[in-house]
Amino acid sequence: MHVLDATAFIDEYDAPDPTASVPEVRDELTDAAAFRFDAAAGSGMRVHVPAQDAREAVRQAAATTGDADVLSETDRRLLATAHELDGTLVSDDYAMQNVAAELAVTVESISQDGITERRDWRLQCQGCGREFDDTDHDRCPVCGSPLERKNPS
Repeated sequence: MHVLDATAFIDEYDAPDPTASVPEVRDELTDAAAFRFDAAAGSGMRVHVPAQDAREAVRQAAATTGDADVLSETDRRLLATAHELDGTLVSDDYAMQNVAAELAVTVESISQDGITERRDWRLQCQGCGREFDDTDHDRCPVCGSPLERKNPS
């Protein structure tokens, strides 16, 4: 089972086996890509709404990797669907690929190179330089300066 992100419909990806996606992907598409989604849904693609436990697994994995703030609700639902259906996620989105690696979900990229390693992002204060794992804040609790994602390598 291949779980398709919007990129799959935009780039006219041809999956080798059964496919699935989430209703929110259709909302992101226009023109020919939207037609391709509708055609796929009409010819057997599974339009899936993931269960709460799968969405919670994604939430926890995204918190672990530090990608929680950069994933859209559509991204989360696609990841939950791939996790729940034991499918291959088809996406060029690096944050989704990073969380997928944490969930042990296989990823296939379409038009870009995929990630080569999973990363645990951290936040770093732009004022005092302190690092934080907690992504619940956009300002440093010590000095009040903005926090930005830091590449862990």
